[in-house]
Amino acid sequence: MTDWLNNLGFDFDKIKSLFVYNPNEPMIFNSGFFMFLFLAFIIAYTALKKRATPRLIFVTLFSYYFYYKSSGFYFFLLGIITVSDFLLAQCIARAKKKYIRRIFLSISVCIGLGLLAYFKYYNFFGNTFSSIINGNFQPSDIFLPVGISFFTFQSLSYTIDVYRRNIEPLKNLLDYAFYVSFFPQLVAGPIVRARDFIPQMRQPLKITNEMIGTGIYFIVCGLFKKAIISDYIGINFVDRIFENPSLYSGIENLFGVYGYGLQIYCDFSGYSDMAIGIALLLGFKFNINFDSPYKSANITEFWRRWHISLSSWLRDYLYISLGGNRKGKIRTYINLFITMLLGGLWHGANWNFIIWGALHGVALALHKFFGFITHRSKNDVKSSNGLRRWVGIFLTFHFVMFAWIFFRNTSLNDCRIILSQIFGNFQPQIIWQMLSGYKLVFIFILAGYILHFLPLRTENYFKNRFTNTSLIFKAVVVIVLIYFIVQIKSSDVQPFIYFQF
Repeated sequence: MTDWLNNLGFDFDKIKSLFVYNPNEPMIFNSGFFMFLFLAFIIAYTALKKRATPRLIFVTLFSYYFYYKSSGFYFFLLGIITVSDFLLAQCIARAKKKYIRRIFLSISVCIGLGLLAYFKYYNFFGNTFSSIINGNFQPSDIFLPVGISFFTFQSLSYTIDVYRRNIEPLKNLLDYAFYVSFFPQLVAGPIVRARDFIPQMRQPLKITNEMIGTGIYFIVCGLFKKAIISDYIGINFVDRIFENPSLYSGIENLFGVYGYGLQIYCDFSGYSDMAIGIALLLGFKFNINFDSPYKSANITEFWRRWHISLSSWLRDYLYISLGGNRKGKIRTYINLFITMLLGGLWHGANWNFIIWGALHGVALALHKFFGFITHRSKNDVKSSNGLRRWVGIFLTFHFVMFAWIFFRNTSLNDCRIILSQIFGNFQPQIIWQMLSGYKLVFIFILAGYILHFLPLRTENYFKNRFTNTSLIFKAVVVIVLIYFIVQIKSSDVQPFIYFQF
């Protein structure tokens, strides 16, 4: 059979290699292989439209294969989390005494956070502790499975909600495996709550024309953000600046920071858009994960718009568990700071992430304090349309950009260099030389920010117009977009930034 295919001009070994795990080519939505595989998946999925259990089995198996293509044999970690939290949730629900329920919940937390502690933080904490005691720590070569932070937090939200009696535990392991592993959101979110997703699983599958149109719209938007704006400005400008900031002037470093702010937004919101769109094509609805965050007029509003599934998770399961705002003003500020500090650590085992989280924690606490002493409602600025809101947007945007410097870099020295170049070696006279040298990059940056700041009614207008067009028109748009992506692509398909988290 192999010889026959080779005689026909097929490279059987190359075709075979596409279906096995390659650490240099994880499965991502904007790859040609995924698009090919998804077409085959849709055909089988449609054939199982009226058979709930076989459909759930099929999607779960595909999701595990999807994760295998992203992290190799580490897909067994997904199975460990799934089985352990399914069983522990049953025990939590059946226990009559609160301290027994708390024991089972603690086991769930220890398993989930224990996996994170080993795979994500073992070397960081080991090295930190060793430096404190002047020891000689030897880092281990530990592979970080893609998306482990996302599916761990998602599964933890389930056991915590069962403990709080917010939901009833699932009786069927297949249903829970489907919920945890559902591939559109598996490796980079959004973090889907059980109470939002589980009621949809065994409902009669009904995919309307509106859902198909909206799903394709989100996929197109996500592809445009990720494969055109984010990848192009990242490869051709932003990465160069951050890799060697001392080689560039202050104005180039400043625009590199502005570029990174757009790059990470388009990269992550692009993934979320594609996840939402793919889920809609399969008959499932996810909540929005980004809501034009750079339009925010204060840092509190920013975190209601940025990575909404994570910020709401941190609020509901960490901030509230710490006491929230129920134990006085000072404790509220401390809880906000701790929440964001741990949110920074969630992103990665590096002091730069911790500083990034601390900056946001301090900003949130200061904004809360300012609102208290001025007796202003948290919605005062958001509801205004005048100068105060625009000043708030300007200040919030630049604070967020400043914090991104610590998020993007891997060393504090690089952060120092970027800031020293911006404030000590600005050289504004080279701006036209910079713009002409990176003409297409700055066209994409300008286009990205203009699209981001479009009024909501304009966004909804284009979405509704696109959704109501014919399927042929939508197909043409997708084909043209893919052709455009291929034409401007200057390297291999770039993985999503949040895969590292």
